[in-house]
Amino acid sequence: MYLDSFFHNISEVGFFSAILTLLSIVAYFFSIPLVERTKKSVIFSYSLLVIAATYFLFSLNSNLIIFIILSIVLTIVTTFRITSFGLIIKDASGKSKLSENEGLMYTFLNVAWIIGPLITGYILAKSGVSPIFVLAGVFMILGFILTKISDLKNYHIQKKVDKDLLKNFFSFFKNKDRFILYMVGGGISFWWDLIYLFMPLYILRNNLSGMWIGYFLFAVPIPLILFEYKFSKIAGKKGFKKFFKIGYLIPAIIGLICFFITDIFWMMGLLVLASIGMAMLEPTVETYFFNISTKKEEQRYYGPYNTKVEIFGFLGKALPSALLLFLPFKYIFLLFSGAMFLLFLVSFKLKEKRN
Repeated sequence: MYLDSFFHNISEVGFFSAILTLLSIVAYFFSIPLVERTKKSVIFSYSLLVIAATYFLFSLNSNLIIFIILSIVLTIVTTFRITSFGLIIKDASGKSKLSENEGLMYTFLNVAWIIGPLITGYILAKSGVSPIFVLAGVFMILGFILTKISDLKNYHIQKKVDKDLLKNFFSFFKNKDRFILYMVGGGISFWWDLIYLFMPLYILRNNLSGMWIGYFLFAVPIPLILFEYKFSKIAGKKGFKKFFKIGYLIPAIIGLICFFITDIFWMMGLLVLASIGMAMLEPTVETYFFNISTKKEEQRYYGPYNTKVEIFGFLGKALPSALLLFLPFKYIFLLFSGAMFLLFLVSFKLKEKRN
């Protein structure tokens, strides 16, 4: 909605988001030497502080140029936060507990995804967008303080770092399992673009208030909180592959149904149910990556692996935005459904793994 206040067009919002996504891809590769030679807790904590500062500035800004500069800073720093956070979780988990801890982590994250939209939907309806950025900045500062007093341990700091970014890129994709997993993991980001970018704008275009965006985004993570921890524990014992397949089949079917219906409330309800599929994917995909990687590969390839979020996030923004130039909004559902079904088929190519 903040983007929409500058561009006033769903397609343009999608394209601008896609450009920022391309920037993130580059930043992930440049983060490799940083995470190898620097304490992960330091990277994570100070990235929160910088993000807080950009949020406060967002709340005050109405200038397009300043907005673009702040967006670039936020995009780069967010890649450092994501990479360092994932490695902190991995290093603090034994192999037998990794799948379970990933499930717990995503459960806690999704509690925030429930509380956040509910609160911000109310604030949005009463006071607009600016107070939301202030509140988000306050929580980032609280996160910074918490990391400083928590005495987080730092593992596996390397003296010799990988500076050949191009070599890292090609080396990552030489491994067949990593390449397939990259696609399977990236599809999650592709789907979330429908939920968190296009659906809020579509809700507004259907003459519903911002409060309905809050209700919708409040409901979306509920299946994730209910099932992610359970699914991650079962997958660690029984194997990951079946969870990948079923996880993509569910949103593929629901996306297809949404193409044929017109009631916005039915659409929102069905898309909430699609989160059951995402609950099978979010914690299990990352655990699978760590299971097929050595300790050195984790630090060398975790940044490139995370570009899946940006590559597929870019596609999830750019392809629907291009589609909207020629076709009505409902064809977006057909696009997302087809993508999920394709990834359902790709999942069959992965080897079975267990903790």
